[in-house]
Amino acid sequence: MPRWFALEPADAGLFDSAPHVFRYEKHYDADPAQVWESLQSDESLSAWGSTVSSLTWTSPRPFGIGTTRTVGLGPAQVHERFFRWEEGSGYGFYVYEANAPLFRRFAEDYRVEPDGTGTKFTWLVAIEPVGAMRLPFRLLAPLVKAGFGRMASDGTKYFAAR
Repeated sequence: MPRWFALEPADAGLFDSAPHVFRYEKHYDADPAQVWESLQSDESLSAWGSTVSSLTWTSPRPFGIGTTRTVGLGPAQVHERFFRWEEGSGYGFYVYEANAPLFRRFAEDYRVEPDGTGTKFTWLVAIEPVGAMRLPFRLLAPLVKAGFGRMASDGTKYFAAR
């Protein structure tokens, strides 16, 4: 059983104050209802590609503010709690525990909007590393940003194939 490290709670304010905020905007060839259905499905992002290796909702449906889930990215695992849930248009969550002591606070926000015949998907990732990781993270931030960008690109391929 993995050891868990507690992170500090976060809310939407972290997207304005975190030392590292990554923003991704993608157009998906699917209507917003399809993208939303995928995001809150049992597989969610793990269906889009291999970047997310596992995803388990740990709260019962219907989902909303306070919903929790566990997400795996290879050996890294996190427990997430949702602080924003707008049915059909997006959600935001923060990581409250991780199996590695890398972050002080970590949050993500997903928005789904109509965009012509498809969907505009906007994704924000806000990261505040723990003190000892500030300098290494600053050096590794471009690689971390590219890794998250791969997940957003996985969505482009996923919806184009549907």
